[in-house]
Amino acid sequence: MTVISAQNLDLTFQTNDGPIHALKDVNLNVAKGDFVSFIGPSGCGKTTFLRVIADLEQPTGGTVTVNGTSPEEARLARAYGYVFQAAGLYPWRTIGANIRLPLEIMGYSRVDQVERVKRTLALVELSGFEKKFPWQLSGGMQQRASIARALAFDADILLMDEPFGALDEIVRDHLNEQLLQLWARTGKTICFVTHSIPEAVYLSTRIIVMSPRPGRIIDVIKNPLPKERPLELRDTPEFLNIAHRVRDGLRAGHSYD
Repeated sequence: MTVISAQNLDLTFQTNDGPIHALKDVNLNVAKGDFVSFIGPSGCGKTTFLRVIADLEQPTGGTVTVNGTSPEEARLARAYGYVFQAAGLYPWRTIGANIRLPLEIMGYSRVDQVERVKRTLALVELSGFEKKFPWQLSGGMQQRASIARALAFDADILLMDEPFGALDEIVRDHLNEQLLQLWARTGKTICFVTHSIPEAVYLSTRIIVMSPRPGRIIDVIKNPLPKERPLELRDTPEFLNIAHRVRDGLRAGHSYD
């Protein structure tokens, strides 16, 4: 079942210095339960594509549908949760209150809010930290709280814009493992932006390789690795072969310049 579909998608920004062609002729279908990573050089339109899905940017050509509806209708139906590069937690609210915020806005009952906060904290392994403030948590824990906030209203789609990019390698590895476990438990459809080839290969069912601006899809790599993925898998020939294909795709994309 296709939950996200882009057909001949174009997006051009009009600026004082002239037009900027962010996306060009992007065609992609994302199936229910997929974990799709987008990788490419800075400025290639990875985040822009995510923002189009989320109705934060409007395409100038082609179409995008989310659950068979427009991005605007999907946004109003709370079809997705969005995790940004920075955790974006309000420092004056506790972790529990930060996670509760979208539930308050959506009008969930107090009892339902309490239950959902408890459940999502457990999902991201932050049980017991509900009354802490963001400054009392490490960067990795703050980002897990941000993921919990996006999960709180139980949307089927999770859009993640390079959520681990600012973290050190050890923390990033740990959160990669946790994210795979979370995906396995929830069955959500995840669209994930990254600059890291190993991260894209480790996490994804499919890897979307994009060219420099204007962003085009250079390659769609189906990942044959098993669902159970210990970190040691990254040292295997199978893993390295996929990583090499991603790197080759990125090099091929630069040849369009």
